Amino acid sequence: MLQYPLHNVLGARARLGEVPIWDSTKSLLYWVDIYNHRVHQFNPATGKDLFFDVGDVVGAIATAGADRLIMALRHHLAFLNTQTGVVTPILEIEGNLPDNRFNDGKCDPQGRFWFGSMCSLEKPQASLYRYDNDGSLHVMETELTLSNGLGWSPDQKTFYLTDSPQQKIYAYDFDSVTGNITNRRIFVDLTHESFYPDGLTIDSEGHIWSAMWDGWCVIRFNPKGEEILRINLPVQLPTSCTFGGEDLQTLYITTASVGLSQAEIEKSFYSGDLFALQTDVTGLPTYDFKELSQFPGN
Repeated sequence: MLQYPLHNVLGARARLGEVPIWDSTKSLLYWVDIYNHRVHQFNPATGKDLFFDVGDVVGAIATAGADRLIMALRHHLAFLNTQTGVVTPILEIEGNLPDNRFNDGKCDPQGRFWFGSMCSLEKPQASLYRYDNDGSLHVMETELTLSNGLGWSPDQKTFYLTDSPQQKIYAYDFDSVTGNITNRRIFVDLTHESFYPDGLTIDSEGHIWSAMWDGWCVIRFNPKGEEILRINLPVQLPTSCTFGGEDLQTLYITTASVGLSQAEIEKSFYSGDLFALQTDVTGLPTYDFKELSQFPGN
């Protein structure tokens, strides 16, 4: 089976590297180290990596115009100024659920920010949210255990959402105008495996690339949910991936080291590092969060 060339591009040794996003305007990769409270800015051209300490668990980010990111922190949404490092709170969510925290998220093509929460496995009370351009917040799904990897098909008719402990990726019908999701069904069922689907990205052919926590790999699924490619990795805990580079053909993969024993770290020495996979597939662009005031005519 085809195996693309893989490169370790940053010896980050992150505890929980996650949610990589590509900023095409600056040719930079943003990613987070959740438990170290850091948002990283990686420049592939120079190999230089900077980080911002945002003072809280940071589960998701998206670009939000020039020199700004929107973030899902433990129980808050906030903006981060990437020139000054200043964090500006937006609103608190799930403050009444102290055991929850926010996890993966990204913006849809219309500039709305989607993000989800995670909870203890005994209480399936995590949710998926959509934060709109006008500042309104919408609950899109409930009774999840760990809202994770999400994305949209190239034709914007299908939305995908991962519930990692359930070992399932779901598909929904997506209304791009209203932002509504309906008709949930199982897209990929991995309950027969010993690993868990984590973050994902989607390419221009409509194939889903999902990082497999505890699986030492990234798997590519076709639009029917069938595995067509397995990318083997030298680390046990891949967490997420996104396409970047000038041609959007480089797959960047974040990984974790959290919770590994010394013996496991010796087997998975590069855990927490950032990897890049050169492919012959083109990814979809990263979408910005756009406040209503950023739209023409407002």
